[in-house]
Amino acid sequence: MAQRKNQYEFTYVISGVVKQDQVDGIIRNTNQFVEEHGGEILEVDEWGSQRLAYEIDRKRSGYYVNMYFKAPGTLIQQLERQMEINDDVLRYLTLRMDAKMIRHYEKQASRRAVASDDA
Repeated sequence: MAQRKNQYEFTYVISGVVKQDQVDGIIRNTNQFVEEHGGEILEVDEWGSQRLAYEIDRKRSGYYVNMYFKAPGTLIQQLERQMEINDDVLRYLTLRMDAKMIRHYEKQASRRAVASDDA
């Protein structure tokens, strides 16, 4: 029996002191982990390096990554465990998207598609 997949928004912050190739590796490994465990990635948006609102583990900046994916609920606990194990990940936030969030996401995605077609 196929598991029901929910849609999630997952944001994580990588330490600002790691090199770009390490950042790319963390993003690639996270995406691969989601796909290997039954998830379907819809979008990965790298916000880049930004100053943190407050110091975390003596770090003043972090590399923000926001991703949208569909996955069974059992994946979330495993994914969050992976984030906790990785010392280069400062923080993460997982949101299960409700109907209103999904409508907003789809509206934003269609606006971006129209804007990219016009460019």
